[in-house]
Amino acid sequence: VKYGAIVLAAAALSGTNVDAFGISNVPHSRRATPSSSSSSSSLHMSTAYPTAASDILWTPSIKSGDRDDQLGPLGQYCEDLYRVTRRKTRTVECGPVKFGSDHPIVRQTMSTTPTADVDATIEQIMRCADKGFDLVRITVQGKREANAAAKIRDGLFKKGYDIPLCADMHFQPVVAQLVADAVEKIRINPGNFADGRKDFEEKVYESEDDYVLEREYLVEAMLPLVEKCKSLNRCMRIGTNHGSLSSRVLSFYGDTPRGMVESALEFADICRSQDYHNFVFSMKASNPLVMVQSYRLLAAEMYRMDWDYPLHLGVTEAGEGEDGRMKSAVGIGTLLADGLGDTVRVSLTEDPEFEYEPCNRLAEIAESRLADVHPEAAKRQAAVPKYVDTRDITTFARRQGVLPEKKDTDTIDVSGILNENGSVISAVTPEMLKEENAQYLYQELGCKTAVGMPFKDVATSDSIFLRTVPPSSDTAARTALRRLAEVSMGLIVPAEELEKDPLPNAIALMELQDAVAKDGALPPGAIRLAVSIHGTETEDEIKKIK
Repeated sequence: VKYGAIVLAAAALSGTNVDAFGISNVPHSRRATPSSSSSSSSLHMSTAYPTAASDILWTPSIKSGDRDDQLGPLGQYCEDLYRVTRRKTRTVECGPVKFGSDHPIVRQTMSTTPTADVDATIEQIMRCADKGFDLVRITVQGKREANAAAKIRDGLFKKGYDIPLCADMHFQPVVAQLVADAVEKIRINPGNFADGRKDFEEKVYESEDDYVLEREYLVEAMLPLVEKCKSLNRCMRIGTNHGSLSSRVLSFYGDTPRGMVESALEFADICRSQDYHNFVFSMKASNPLVMVQSYRLLAAEMYRMDWDYPLHLGVTEAGEGEDGRMKSAVGIGTLLADGLGDTVRVSLTEDPEFEYEPCNRLAEIAESRLADVHPEAAKRQAAVPKYVDTRDITTFARRQGVLPEKKDTDTIDVSGILNENGSVISAVTPEMLKEENAQYLYQELGCKTAVGMPFKDVATSDSIFLRTVPPSSDTAARTALRRLAEVSMGLIVPAEELEKDPLPNAIALMELQDAVAKDGALPPGAIRLAVSIHGTETEDEIKKIK
């Protein structure tokens, strides 16, 4: 039977329009509940919703191939590969704030004060609201924090702040129901909300049947919260975390983006079975590559299932300072460029107020690049030559490059000037190469030293870049460069500088057009060629690199 055919047949008999998941197409917030005393019709749909796992219409299995058979293969993961266009979503309400493609990207953060410290938490949330955040998440570990959340909410209202609050829940289904009375949003982690029992660790789910049997426990734990959120019009975030997948999911799907997606879909199926749709998804990971793949995979699944739930974007525990901001920019920025994402949090190990600037900037950049809104952005995107996307978004594999190979004419080992796991190139100035500074430079580059001589280690820079080179008359500086080259550190220098004053064993840096014009000829002393590419080159020019 084609997926959903039985449900559709039943709907046809009742005259009700339902989708393939058994949910009426009428928006749930506007749907009238049939009255038991109504006599206007002798036949109407029952208002009862499934209460057992066996009665829920679960998303077809991905492992058995049923999903591909019934819904077709995975297709798009974003609206448009050539124009920045936001993925179309429904509107999800969170108090006065709305998530979705018809609304601005929501900026949010998380408090760092103990939730039980009501006054301190209220003060911090007010500072976050004054900074510009739209929503603040608070940690709720137990009943004490749930009671505190109610006081925090009331205290904020009294001070004139209606900024929505989100309760971060782990391991506490009953407490989640309690705190739903106080806050506008509940975040649950499928990995530990109900699916984190210790006895899961003692089992190996070798078959689909074994895996499915455990759903009854999930339904029992989740249904009361879903009913509570629906009755109070509370928002929910189904937030899978790569670092806290349940043992059950790890056993069946492994520590993979697929496991993250399937874990979230199970909980979404429970919500949908109760006709509750006021929720968003998140697929957070500390590794931006895993995070991006997980979100794209979830988006692709929603496209083929015709789901339109908004996405919350974030990189888990991104860190502090530049590192935390860069990791968030790589992960969140990539997805926003795809048109994915309706709310953003930049997770830094700093006070939450400091998260606003990078969070707001990412959202501003994303909104400025929307082709449907900004003609200049559309013009720039239209100028990009069309291409065929050959990536497989269901798996991640690093692109394999070829490391430099030694030639008979080489007098040094060139195998270490690049690294197959990602190369680190450090900028160096002639001043750093002076005799009195050389030892400090070696340390800054991550070298080990012995009797003043540098040696490469696992954390050593692979190559250095010199915009200008010390003159050949500067013996000390040239000696420092020679010692670095002898331990397989690349010396990258613009070709025009090498033409003026050759540097033995250097790597000549040229613009692609110049390299093509010179047919790859190297300046004196250079042993390899590095090419600068700006993205404006033609396809024929790119092919000439090979």
